[in-house]
Amino acid sequence: MSTSKPIKILVVGCGNMGIAHATAYHNFPEFEICGLVSRGESNSKLNKQLNAEYPLFSDFDEALAQSNPDAVCISTYPDTHEEFALKSLEAGCHIFIEKPLADSISGCERIIAKAKKVDKKVVVGYILRHHPSWIRFIEEAEKLGKPLVMRMNLNQQSQGYMWDVHRNLMKSLSPIVDCGVHYIDVMCQMTRSKPVSVSAIGARLTEDISIENYNYGQLQIRFEDGSVGWYEAGWGPMVSETAFFVKDVFGPKGSVSITAKNAGASGQSDNVDSHTKTESIRVHHAEIDSQNKFTKPDEWIDLKDEPDHQELCIREQKYFLKAIQENVNLDDHLEDALNSLKIAFACDESVKTGETVNL
Repeated sequence: MSTSKPIKILVVGCGNMGIAHATAYHNFPEFEICGLVSRGESNSKLNKQLNAEYPLFSDFDEALAQSNPDAVCISTYPDTHEEFALKSLEAGCHIFIEKPLADSISGCERIIAKAKKVDKKVVVGYILRHHPSWIRFIEEAEKLGKPLVMRMNLNQQSQGYMWDVHRNLMKSLSPIVDCGVHYIDVMCQMTRSKPVSVSAIGARLTEDISIENYNYGQLQIRFEDGSVGWYEAGWGPMVSETAFFVKDVFGPKGSVSITAKNAGASGQSDNVDSHTKTESIRVHHAEIDSQNKFTKPDEWIDLKDEPDHQELCIREQKYFLKAIQENVNLDDHLEDALNSLKIAFACDESVKTGETVNL
């Protein structure tokens, strides 16, 4: 594809993530939005927000046929991902798709197979992979020796609009699957080891969701190299904000932690900017002298490049653009997306059966 001609992109889903991605495309000369698709009025609101007059659609098939895009950005609820992705690939489009890639393992595998068959790019929205502080966090964790102990959570005391969003998400996935794929992906990058088993617990704390689902979950992973990790996520007006933001790893040589001074403050747990804010990384060295006293003080790494949520979405779209223009091989990217989802679904199975699941 010529780099001089803009890539016509159809934006499907105009909620939180759709708005952020559309804003990036709107400001990139390399992209040209050829349509905004949503079931409600969010697409016309987005047009106003962007001060634009992009074509509006309420039906995905109609939008795909009429707008004739080169690429499609899918930021809808996970239960539509597979259908929209397969149709977009069939139409010869590259795809940027929010995580999870699909709401089933077989769905993921079908998308990956179709992308290979039609030779089109599929980039999954693993936003933390584009965050300089998280990249550094993983690098520091890799210096701690093995095995690693990885502790992470993201509990969100959601109310108002965010509780509507969370209830809708829980029509297809639990919080530990929807959010957990990010942090499982981080743990896999830190250990570079094969996960061998998972166990998980969950609780349904509201009548507002299906009896099959749960709005609090905690998962534990064991890795081949002896490393272990846990992740917990809860959504809803009843969730506690105490210690909602834990991002902490330790190994034989010490520990490294993300300490979000402001993002970890009360009232910030359902603010999407606070989920990516890191502010500082604290490195602790375990070396001791003959009196068992520490030989080195803790180090604070303050990263100047601290992107907000919108800037991270811009970086994701730069990567998508590069993948298309430079024909980047995305096999590993898609394998990682599938792997983290397999682990998340195994955790979901463990919650429902009460058994440890071997991978």
